[in-house]
Amino acid sequence: MITPPLSLYVHLPWCVRKCPYCDFNSHTAGDAAPKRRYINALLKDLGREVERADGRPLQSIFLGGGTPSLFSPDEIAELLDAICDRFSLLPRAEVTMEANPGTVECGSPAGYRTAGVTRLSVGAQSFDDGMLQVLGRIHSSDDIARAVREARSSGFENVNIDLMHGLPGQSIEMALADLRAALDLEPTHISWYQLTLEPNTVFYARPPAGLPDDDAAFEIQQQGQALLAAHAYEQYEVSAYARDGRRCDHNMNYWTFGDYLAVGAGAHGKVSRDGAVYRYQKPANPLQYMVSQETDAPGLPAVALRHDELIFDFMLNALRLNEGFAESVFMERTGLSAEALSMATENARRRRLIVRDSERIWKPTELGGRFLNDLQSEFITEVPGEPA
Repeated sequence: MITPPLSLYVHLPWCVRKCPYCDFNSHTAGDAAPKRRYINALLKDLGREVERADGRPLQSIFLGGGTPSLFSPDEIAELLDAICDRFSLLPRAEVTMEANPGTVECGSPAGYRTAGVTRLSVGAQSFDDGMLQVLGRIHSSDDIARAVREARSSGFENVNIDLMHGLPGQSIEMALADLRAALDLEPTHISWYQLTLEPNTVFYARPPAGLPDDDAAFEIQQQGQALLAAHAYEQYEVSAYARDGRRCDHNMNYWTFGDYLAVGAGAHGKVSRDGAVYRYQKPANPLQYMVSQETDAPGLPAVALRHDELIFDFMLNALRLNEGFAESVFMERTGLSAEALSMATENARRRRLIVRDSERIWKPTELGGRFLNDLQSEFITEVPGEPA
């Protein structure tokens, strides 16, 4: 096993309002969030993560949420300064912060750029004001355009726009209109993904009317991909499109089974050491998380992945990439053999969901890409006494 690159994920869990489709670990608080207390907890947590880094440099940092832009530029600067004090960073390390257009007013984009953020990810979701209301968003389409333009004028050369399709009552033309509005702003990256009804969300409990059927959703996807390609956005992952090679380094590390440290409520981490791969997580409830750091409570132990879990976790991520993955990367990052990979993929190959070319690159077939969930489920292994 060869030690992979290392990233850091920082979770900032609060939002002004919880969206009805959101299944992330986010909590409604807004101005009432105990931000000072939470930052102090993050600083202690970072100190504990130094040992896990074992001197390895960070290639990327991702501030996710929740809504990180509820925190001021000074608070973000304090956090990033603490990270730089405790860890070494590779030259030109990517530092991404998620920001909702309705909350960027907590600080100007220029303030976040000065704080050390190098990549801003703007949560637009739609440019249709009526659709934004259905989705429970608190911003308008004008807010999105203003936030992106201010980011660019403030020195952000790398800006992502998050956009959804397959929305309630959304026609093909409405979905393409959203994409065109995003393209007009010329971001370097667009994350364009289909709305899914996740458990433990309002939309899952009470599905909204007018969701496109499978055929309509596929047609939206096909036409949207063609529009993005026509504007020189390369699709390199199921829902990720980059211009001028501006792929998201942090997410690429996830999708290629890299390592990542985790701080913050509910954050999950993965580290490779001593020939094994370990996963760990922090308490999901923000109050419990803060108390655990304040009292130096021992966290849950990191758990080594079994042989079958290694294969599933690797495939769950790597199969999302359009270009697939090299057999050598699988071997280096799981410690498993090419024979183990061949055996694990036997049924998927027979079903023509996955293929290996002469260069030993594995990737989904066209059929496997369209039914990716079916392909990924091929690698779930039931363990006696445990749910699948």
